[in-house]
Amino acid sequence: MFKKYPQFTFAFAIVFFAEIIAVKGNLTEVRFVTKPLITISLMLFLHFTIKLKSRFNNKVLAGLFFSLLGDIFLMFTHADQIYFMLGLGAFLVAHLFYISAFYIDNTNKIEVQQRYVLPIFMVFGFFCIAYYYLLRSHLGTMNIPVLVYSFVITMMGITAALRYGKTDSKSFTWILIGAIFFIISDAVLAYNKFVARLEIGDLLVMSTYMLAQFLITMGTVERKFIKKN
Repeated sequence: MFKKYPQFTFAFAIVFFAEIIAVKGNLTEVRFVTKPLITISLMLFLHFTIKLKSRFNNKVLAGLFFSLLGDIFLMFTHADQIYFMLGLGAFLVAHLFYISAFYIDNTNKIEVQQRYVLPIFMVFGFFCIAYYYLLRSHLGTMNIPVLVYSFVITMMGITAALRYGKTDSKSFTWILIGAIFFIISDAVLAYNKFVARLEIGDLLVMSTYMLAQFLITMGTVERKFIKKN
């Protein structure tokens, strides 16, 4: 990534560490700049790097846009709980766009060994169910919204994993790792909010989240649709 896109990778690294420093130092005013810059920079990079637009690229762009809205809403949760719901809703829509993007590759007619499908559903499904049961007694009125969100982000991970063999290995690997980082970020955020505050919880949430969005974007830039021979 650094060799192919050195200027953007360096610029994103600055945003990454600026956000980490702002989180660690509890610099709220600085985060009003650094946090939105995460997805704004990725949207601009994707827009100007990919000259030939496609449904896949446009859906990922939409996912980044709604992630930006989610980031902005979550910055105001201290003022009113409604902003958490708005943020949750924005990220829910973002994941729906990611799912619809990844599903495009899943429709590729190229044949892939089916033995991978069941383990993929089992691994992601087990994590979703187990983690939801861990949170359930702490959720209160957020029970149903969190359940729905957990299901959607799990499907995002599954559709990312089911791209195996349907696209080039670089794009598949980066997007899958990005999806996994996204799930980890949201899992830590949920534990931090509903169960107990972790000392490094906010740092874990933001570092995994930024890596997730970066890798999904890079996987989109590098995507090559494999044609059936």
